Amino acid sequence: MIRILEFETVEPAEILNRNLRGEAGVDAAVDAILKRVRRDGDAALREYTRRFDGVELTELQVSQEELEAARDGLDPDFRRTLELAAENIRTFHERQVQRDFVIAEQPGVVMGQRYTPIERVGICVPRSPEAFPSTILMNVIPARIAGVREVVLVTPPGPDGTVSPEALAAAAIAGADRIFKVGGAQAVAALAYGTESIPQVDKIVGPGGIFVATAKRKVFGQVAIDMIAGPSEILVLADGLCDPAWVAADLLSQAEHDVLASPVLVTDSRPLAEQVQLELERQLETLPRREIARRSVEDHGRIIVTGSLEQAAEAANLIAPEHLELCVEDPFALLPLVKNAGSIFLGRCTPEALGDYFAGPNHTLPTSGTARFSSPLGVDDFVKKSNFLYYTQEALTSVAAHVAEFARREGLEAHARAAEIRCGRSGRKGE
Repeated sequence: MIRILEFETVEPAEILNRNLRGEAGVDAAVDAILKRVRRDGDAALREYTRRFDGVELTELQVSQEELEAARDGLDPDFRRTLELAAENIRTFHERQVQRDFVIAEQPGVVMGQRYTPIERVGICVPRSPEAFPSTILMNVIPARIAGVREVVLVTPPGPDGTVSPEALAAAAIAGADRIFKVGGAQAVAALAYGTESIPQVDKIVGPGGIFVATAKRKVFGQVAIDMIAGPSEILVLADGLCDPAWVAADLLSQAEHDVLASPVLVTDSRPLAEQVQLELERQLETLPRREIARRSVEDHGRIIVTGSLEQAAEAANLIAPEHLELCVEDPFALLPLVKNAGSIFLGRCTPEALGDYFAGPNHTLPTSGTARFSSPLGVDDFVKKSNFLYYTQEALTSVAAHVAEFARREGLEAHARAAEIRCGRSGRKGE
């Protein structure tokens, strides 16, 4: 049963599971996988797919025939659902596009900033038990809006050696270029280093388990990554007027992800806390993934009782959750008090699941308290910025003395001379 705690008696570190280092032995296992894939390429990928996924593959890439079969066999109603979700995601992320700017306010001086897309991006999509179509939409669509030239998708094959029709249809709708039936740390290695079949990418994004997260951490620098994701988190901030069944259902929506997930309720109502505690037990009995959800609730779930909604917001900021639901009478009044959260869901009729699948804002979010300083995945993750600067001879001459003085104050004589030599001086100090 989930525990009920008083806010004054707990520390944030005691509330959420925030172990990013994983289990003993994971680092060594991932090191071995990265080394083997870098050395043996596709042969290593086939061996790891046979060992970890129980599938013998001759071709790692999803064929055109497989894509067409998935498209033709997909339920039309679900295709329409995918298309509507994709439309919502595009609409939201198109607003994130940054614009180049130029400043030419001083005579002879032009400066500015330009945005260019990353050339090639790899997207990891986990399978549980099938590749997540929602993750495909949420990762591929912002990359496409950003202008990424090639989007490469990797996901583990199912027991029959295929990728689900739902996932393939989502990839086609979102605009993925190539899809490979590879998962785990070996997929990260393939994207980072390249193999005979899988091209080397410039950035790797997308969620995964501890092996994927560890591999992403280890290849950072060889390639860019989006984030190192920890276990899923939800914090429901609720007042005493909430339906306890609704609150329990939202907590379980994250608990069923993983035994390490953290479902947390913060409320100013002790009666609601006790009702949700009982309701969780009732709903767990009929949940298909009840064993996973129960371990999550019992090991990492918490109900925290505060003295007021303002104190509840303080608790939320200390925890900095991945998902934050404001299930209160006036969520917009409470919103200005929220400083740290990956994504915020306002009101009693906005469950976290709405954002996971359909509404439009991205569901790839900072976990493990990193919402204190990081942001959801978006278009910005797929572009890079370059500054540019232009000075005429006259403009440089007018400021060269300032540049040279600055440089010499820092003990960098060559810097000073580089400015002065263009302005009719010898470039030597004192001349």
